[in-house]
Amino acid sequence: MTVRLFNSLTRLKEEFVPREQGKAAIYACGPTTYNYFHLGNARMLVVFDMVRRYLIFKGYDVTYVQNFTDVDDKIIKRATEEGCDPFVLARKYIDEYFKDAKALNIIPADVHPKATEHIFEMIEIVRKLEEKGLAYHAEGDVYFAVEKFPGYGKLSGRSLEDMQAGARVEVDEKKRNPMDFALWKKAKKGEPFWESPWGKGRPGWHIECSAMALKYLGPGFDIHGGGGDLIFPHHENEIAQSEGCLDGEPFAKYWMHNAFITINQEKMSKSLGNFFLVRDVLQKFPGDVIRFYLLGTHYRSPLDFDDEKLVMASKGLDRLKNSVRLAKEALNKVLPKEETLSEDELIKTVQAARKDFEEAMDDDFNSAQAYAALFELAREINSYLAKEMKQPYALTQAYSTLLELGRILGFDLEAEEAVSGEEEGKLGQVMELVLEIRQNARKKKDWNTADLIRDRMKEIGIVIEDTTEGARWYLK
Repeated sequence: MTVRLFNSLTRLKEEFVPREQGKAAIYACGPTTYNYFHLGNARMLVVFDMVRRYLIFKGYDVTYVQNFTDVDDKIIKRATEEGCDPFVLARKYIDEYFKDAKALNIIPADVHPKATEHIFEMIEIVRKLEEKGLAYHAEGDVYFAVEKFPGYGKLSGRSLEDMQAGARVEVDEKKRNPMDFALWKKAKKGEPFWESPWGKGRPGWHIECSAMALKYLGPGFDIHGGGGDLIFPHHENEIAQSEGCLDGEPFAKYWMHNAFITINQEKMSKSLGNFFLVRDVLQKFPGDVIRFYLLGTHYRSPLDFDDEKLVMASKGLDRLKNSVRLAKEALNKVLPKEETLSEDELIKTVQAARKDFEEAMDDDFNSAQAYAALFELAREINSYLAKEMKQPYALTQAYSTLLELGRILGFDLEAEEAVSGEEEGKLGQVMELVLEIRQNARKKKDWNTADLIRDRMKEIGIVIEDTTEGARWYLK
């Protein structure tokens, strides 16, 4: 089976044919480091982490690049407000990024380039564009002349005429066309700057991604990813300046964009003030639950946010983890048999789950449909365990397959809340006492007390189950 993905450039679902056989080169636009990243940013980061993981599973040697914008108007403004150096501010939030990304089980990129470390490469691109007549110098600033690039608008599907007609009156009178965008900005008093052929200044926002993508992946790399809000103007401008510099040679082959997270059907964004920082959401929900919620809807479909949807995600993830836990407990009680019965219903379910999972993911990384395969396999495991177990081999295959498919999506279905050895020992002793008190209540037919203990423990994340062998507990 081959992977097919929706290419925003062609607006078609296409077979993934990489530049080099067996390899995949991906560039994903990273955050601007002036604050913790919010849930909308997290969706993009988790989606492309999933894409990367799945392509590795399919056998590709993946090179994954994700940048940090560490010099920008927003960073300078925030640093001024806080009375600190903008580079210190940017470094702080880069460090904080990795903490939140780890909580969401996002694998660090192969390269995390920073804009400030690639000023030379940016200046070289701007210089070449000026030489080709695609850029012009105006009082210390350098602008890209959009009218000089015939393909401008091909990603967003907008014509230059429509964009000009809808453009607001520009404050900057130095532009020849209101749609022209800054490649290099003249330094203002108190701002960071670098020396350049046009004087002291700093790069425009769009040029950094062109410079870093071309340096680490080269022209014609496979996938350029980002949120849907980056299609215009950021990615449109990237294509123009990159392909202008490359004399029309393609910059990236496939463009992938995830849809927005919305609040009451309105896009989540910092500019609208309706955003939720991942750092804050992590105070209420574990990282794997947030990740499970983000991948529970196809990446190109809008995803509305409220706490109840995260609660539902938590319950769904718990169902999968519970099936893994029960299967593991059952396997620890029996010795595997050497013979395998290929006709066993559970084996058939395992094979079907793997097939359905791959078909879903091959079809434009449909994680929502892939979830269905995981839940079906978990359901069959539970049903199998309710019967007299005759074939440990089948259960082993089901258990290992559920774990493997979960890992491909970035979930460790065996993971439990971490506690130290000393804490675990104390917790075990406390729970022995709780179960003893509850059992005494049950013997007295004091069902209200027994149920109260069970329900209150569940509220704090400890599940008590009654089995034929007695009560047992585990961390939710």
